[in-house]
Amino acid sequence: MARENLNDLRTFVLVAREGSFTRAAAKLGVSPSAVSHTMRALEEGLGMRLVTRTTRSVALTTAGEQVLAIFAPRLDEIEAELSVLREQRDKPAGTIRITATDFAAEQYLLPKLAQLLPDYPDVQVELSIDYGLTDIVAQRFDAGIRFGDQVARDMIAVRIGPDIQTTVVAAPAYFARHGIPAHPRELTEHNCISMRLPTYGGLYAWEFAQGEHKFSIRVDGQLIINTLPQMLNAALSGMGIAYTVRDYVQPYLADGRLQEVLQPWCAVFPGFHLYYPNRRQSSRALMLLVDALRYHAP
Repeated sequence: MARENLNDLRTFVLVAREGSFTRAAAKLGVSPSAVSHTMRALEEGLGMRLVTRTTRSVALTTAGEQVLAIFAPRLDEIEAELSVLREQRDKPAGTIRITATDFAAEQYLLPKLAQLLPDYPDVQVELSIDYGLTDIVAQRFDAGIRFGDQVARDMIAVRIGPDIQTTVVAAPAYFARHGIPAHPRELTEHNCISMRLPTYGGLYAWEFAQGEHKFSIRVDGQLIINTLPQMLNAALSGMGIAYTVRDYVQPYLADGRLQEVLQPWCAVFPGFHLYYPNRRQSSRALMLLVDALRYHAP
């Protein structure tokens, strides 16, 4: 294959991953017609059709799938090594892509970035708020932030915060109308605000503990949401009982807008960890962020 076809292969890999000539062109900073021309030239050079293009999407042919499987990992390795070489200068540089929940981002990541980024103008952070257990390798993230017990064992994990205490809360007006549950089992008789997690597809079962005994309660109610801010606003408006992180609602507990119940049974989770796949290929910018976020117990 001609030496100049390396960029053509890079264009093909991006088209395959984006599923669109237009989105690939936007990422490359060229026109869609330029991407079409590159793809035609590559297919003619290889003597095989790689993609089938419809009005809405791009699908790989069997040959295209084979070429993607062969060259995409090699191109990724080349990009990673070039990125490392580009960062051999006085200050870290480059983009760090991170996935996290909104609470983890607000509580731990953004305060540290506010201190860190002004000193490193060549570092850019792209943050994706996500409640699913995202495969950071498949989705091409550099790192993720999750509870310690949710991090895969083959990942490098760095604790960035203390253990997390959960709580069950509602507006005082809700408890005045419906009474206070004396045991987690009584939650099945209440209007609970449920959360649907994308990873599991179903509704999250509220987790409790009594000594060493851990158990879950499947609750029901009129409202199902998928983010903590929505849950908080619903609880504040008196729509039902919410299960959440205590630190997240502490200001509302302090001023009396929320009331917590069932504290003896509320579970504690391992604190948030930042995790990433491979220390050897990690950028200097990511290592800078890891050091800034690392938790030091008081």
